[in-house]
Amino acid sequence: MKNEKGHLREHDRLRGRSGLYAAAIISAGLAIGGYLMGDGLVRMKQSDRAVTVRGLDEREVTADLATWNIAYSAQANDLQSAQAAMDRDTQAISAFFKEVGFDGDALQPTGVNVSQYSNDGVQTFTIRQRLSLRTTDIKKAQAAVKRQFDLVKRGVVLEDGSGMSYSFTKLNDIKPEMIAKATMDARKSAEQFAKDSGTDVGAIQSATQGYFEVTSRDGDDGGWGVTDTPYKKVRVVTTVQYNLD
Repeated sequence: MKNEKGHLREHDRLRGRSGLYAAAIISAGLAIGGYLMGDGLVRMKQSDRAVTVRGLDEREVTADLATWNIAYSAQANDLQSAQAAMDRDTQAISAFFKEVGFDGDALQPTGVNVSQYSNDGVQTFTIRQRLSLRTTDIKKAQAAVKRQFDLVKRGVVLEDGSGMSYSFTKLNDIKPEMIAKATMDARKSAEQFAKDSGTDVGAIQSATQGYFEVTSRDGDDGGWGVTDTPYKKVRVVTTVQYNLD
């Protein structure tokens, strides 16, 4: 009986010691886990220290391509007469463009339409035609469009859709420099924010280039019959996120 009691006491003693070891291991594990979790939270908090800013670059450019669309029409009670009137108008337009300094092949036909309707038994034929002028001589194009009323004086009926438009086709030539300047502008804003908050600007975390916008410098409408002006404004906005150290 004594031996049995002794074995029980020894068993309880060993079990208690095992419990202490287990408790110690659990405590150590919790301490290490807490440290790692805390360190991870610190790193996460540091990674959240960032600022998102926008940079802008704008510049004025001059269009290098002018496109003048001429839409006109002629009406008559029979198709042959309507065609004859259309031919006269086409000749008048060609003569006008030669007078303002363009070659005879500068004008190109871009579309023609013939319609017919009847009113109280009277047939009416309408022919509509479109011509287009494309030139890189911007000054000559401007001089020509100023004299467009001469066409009306010669009996040419100009329709809606007639007008000059100007395009800037060399955007790719200025894109790299504009993006660089917009990014520099964004960094200046980030540096000011960092200064105000007592931090330093770190590396770029992310960046997004906005789209390039080309608009008329003086508005969208240059007057009657002029749908555009050759003076353009190019604009780009970049969005950059910087780390703060």
